[in-house]
Amino acid sequence: MIYYYLTIYPMEALVASQLEPKKFASYMALGSRKGSAEQLAFMTVTPDCSNSFDWKHAIEHCKPHPDGKLKNSVYLSIYRVLEHIPLEALGTCYLVTKDGLSLPIEKMDYAKCGNSEPFSLYQEICPVSPLTISSLKPVEFAEYIINGSGKISLPAIIFADIGIIDFDDMENSGNVGGFYDHNTEHLKECISEIQERDGKKTKIVDRSYASRFSYQVIGKGIFAARENEIVYYPMPGREELKKIDYDWGRSALIF
Repeated sequence: MIYYYLTIYPMEALVASQLEPKKFASYMALGSRKGSAEQLAFMTVTPDCSNSFDWKHAIEHCKPHPDGKLKNSVYLSIYRVLEHIPLEALGTCYLVTKDGLSLPIEKMDYAKCGNSEPFSLYQEICPVSPLTISSLKPVEFAEYIINGSGKISLPAIIFADIGIIDFDDMENSGNVGGFYDHNTEHLKECISEIQERDGKKTKIVDRSYASRFSYQVIGKGIFAARENEIVYYPMPGREELKKIDYDWGRSALIF
């Protein structure tokens, strides 16, 4: 059997593999040699969902080795992948730690995502990766990025909602690692700018934070959008994670 995966972090690619998702996750994180360790995120993809990819190539080359070992990976594309995949073809999202442990998150309807915050912090993940503060709710932010009237737009986007802490009580705002240990004043200035300037909807906070992105900081979840569609992958809360997969939570430094 051949599985198809859209890797969204740290790079965008469409990969065919004979490994089922959790084994693929372990292979991609740890590699086949000792010493390799990399956090990554990917989504399962329904094959033949787009004419932009050579699915026949995968069938021809994603075969067991002569010794019977399964084929780990066959890359079908590493450029402009997301924009050619319909949202309905995206399946489960897997968040993978450097230890090779993976947390599957199922896709949900966006309507089940509640958001009443006056502003949000978004880590854009794929195909670009700035950290952005915005006065827009996730669906509005996606529409602004994809269908915006500005000079810069994207055909599709995947981004994560980042948990906002109480700046007046930072010590009791939950475990978000060192995310708010640096440049807090800069973030506050960015928040003030979008709140006080009429017509200012978004502002880039950090152009390179994605290299330090961790699962600790994810708030409501991950969103995938294109054209006028958006889907939602809800991030489990701490108590739910303890029941679902405590070992993953420890590996992700959430516990």
